[in-house]
Amino acid sequence: MNQSARETLNYNAPDENGRFGPYGGAFVPEILIPELRAVQAAFEESWTDSEFRNEYLNLLRTYVGRPTALTFAERLSNELGRGKIFLKREDLCHTGAHKINNTIGQILLACKMGKTRIIAETGAGQHGVATATVAAKFGLQCIVYMGAEDMERQALNVARMQLLGAEVRAATSGSQTLKDATNEAIRDWVSNPTDTFYIIGSVVGPHPYPMMVRTFHSIIGEEVQDQLINIADIETPDVLVACVGGGSNAIGLFYPFINSPEVQMYGIEAAGEGLDGRHAATLTRGTVGVLHGAMSYLLQDHDGQITLAHSVSAGLDYPGVGPEHSWLKDLGRVTYLTETDESALRGVSLLSKTEGIIPALETAHAIAALEKIVANVEHDSIIVVNCSGRGDKDMQTILNHT
Repeated sequence: MNQSARETLNYNAPDENGRFGPYGGAFVPEILIPELRAVQAAFEESWTDSEFRNEYLNLLRTYVGRPTALTFAERLSNELGRGKIFLKREDLCHTGAHKINNTIGQILLACKMGKTRIIAETGAGQHGVATATVAAKFGLQCIVYMGAEDMERQALNVARMQLLGAEVRAATSGSQTLKDATNEAIRDWVSNPTDTFYIIGSVVGPHPYPMMVRTFHSIIGEEVQDQLINIADIETPDVLVACVGGGSNAIGLFYPFINSPEVQMYGIEAAGEGLDGRHAATLTRGTVGVLHGAMSYLLQDHDGQITLAHSVSAGLDYPGVGPEHSWLKDLGRVTYLTETDESALRGVSLLSKTEGIIPALETAHAIAALEKIVANVEHDSIIVVNCSGRGDKDMQTILNHT
C-alpha cells in the first residue's frame, strides 16, 4: 500500500446479495426473510431521504454529542517514542461508547416501520445501554438479552439498562456470553417478527445489518477526515487503529479511508490467555463458517461446532466477526493483530497514566498494540486510535486483576 496518495482503490462492497466477497449473505429461517427485506427497503429508502438523514444527524449533534473530539495524545506519543497519536473520543458519546451512533439510526427505522417492540443482544452492555436509551427516548418496549456471565461482570450496565426501563433477560446456555445472548435474541425475533425490530449491535448478522450498521458508524471516520484537515491540514492519517470483536467501531473508523491506499489500518483482536489457550482471535485463528445469519471467520472445531471464546473484555468475547472484516483480511487491506488479557490491562494503565483517560477494556487492546505498530512507522506519522468506549463499566474487572 505504498501508492501515491492521489491513487485510490476500487473497494465497493457488499454486492446486491449482501456479500463481501464470499462472506456475508443471509442464512436465516424462512420466516425472517420478509422481515430482512423490509428492513433493507426501509433503510435504503430512508438513507436517500433528506428528512430522515437530517433527523438522524440532528440527534447525533443534540442528543449523542457529536462530533466527538479528536485529541492529540502528546504524553502517550512521547512515551512510545514515535508517531503523533490522536484519539478519536467515542468515549465522550452519550452512554459512553460508539454504540449509540447505530442505535439512533435503527430506532428511527423501527419507528418508520411501525414497530412497537425492540430487542437487542449485548456483551459488555454498552450496546444494551445504548438500545435501552433510545427505546426510552422514543417510548418503545425494550428487551435486551445478555449472557449470565456478562451480567455478573457488567453489573453496572445491567442496572443502567433496568433504570432506563428495559427488561434484561439472561442467556444461561453455552458460555453464557455474547454468542448465547445473540442466539436468544434471534429466537425471540423468529417468534415475534411482526411487531419486533431487532437492533443488532455490530457489523454482524444477516444482510442488510452489516452494511446498515457500517453506514451508521461511518460518521466516526468522516469526522476524523474533517478534523485532521482543521487540526493538521492533512486529508488522511498515516495509520488507523481500532479493536475488533464484532467490528463496528473499527469499520466505522476505517470505511471512509478504505479506498485511500496510503492509509495503513490495524484491527486488534483479543488473544485472551494466549493463542494456544482460550482466546477470541477469530480472524487470526478462525476458519470460515456460518454463525448468526452470515458467513464469516469463526472459532469452531473440526465438526463445525462453535468453540468458546474468551477475553477479559466482554465486548470482544465473541467467536465470530463481521463479514466485511473477513473480506478486508483476505484482501490484505487491513492488518489484524492480537493482544492478550494481560497486555490489554497494561493498555488501561498506559492510557490512564499518560493521558488521564481510562479506556474500556476493548479499547485497551488497541492501546496495547501501539508499541508494535509505532515500531514500523516514520517518526512523525499521524496515528489515529479509536477510543471506542470509557472504562467505567470495567472498573471491577480491572480491580480484580490488579
